[in-house]
Amino acid sequence: MNPKVDFYFNKASNWQEETRKLRSIVLDCGLAEELKWGCPCYTFDNNNIVLIHVFKKYFALLFFKGALLNDAHHVLIQQTENVQAARQVRFTNIQEIVEKETILKTYIFEAIEVENAGLKVEFKKNTELAFPEEFRHRLDKNAALKTAFEALTPGRQRAYHLYFSQPKQPKTREARVEKCIEQILNRKGLND
Repeated sequence: MNPKVDFYFNKASNWQEETRKLRSIVLDCGLAEELKWGCPCYTFDNNNIVLIHVFKKYFALLFFKGALLNDAHHVLIQQTENVQAARQVRFTNIQEIVEKETILKTYIFEAIEVENAGLKVEFKKNTELAFPEEFRHRLDKNAALKTAFEALTPGRQRAYHLYFSQPKQPKTREARVEKCIEQILNRKGLND
């Protein structure tokens, strides 16, 4: 146990007892405990393996390379369609942890093997992002916009992709594209 991480398990939370149980299971697997992104993160040879995090309606054990694990027990959840590598095992009570303890340890040891083998998640390329017609049309008509957009980092391109693709109405998508053109031309991300 890392004393720097103790505060996480001692703070007022709906899931205090439950997260402490997860902590003991993970530490039983020989992982080092660190604090990253404000959450308990467990590493093996300085490589991130799992993370404990809490939400209002559930708490979870997140496997950083969960997409590479053999999910024989069908417990891994992809948080959203845009999450490519990580997978969660979600819980709402301590009994669920107790019932899955053996499975969790199996998955943790498999995640360590994945890391030791040097396996990598193959991420979708930005060219695979299917931008809405409203944005593609603007890129085709404006070479400067296309050049500026292609110069953005992959993360900034994905952020625009999500922002432009969310609305169901073409009018709303068009308004979002219009609103962001100047920012893209200035080679800034959505939240810069």
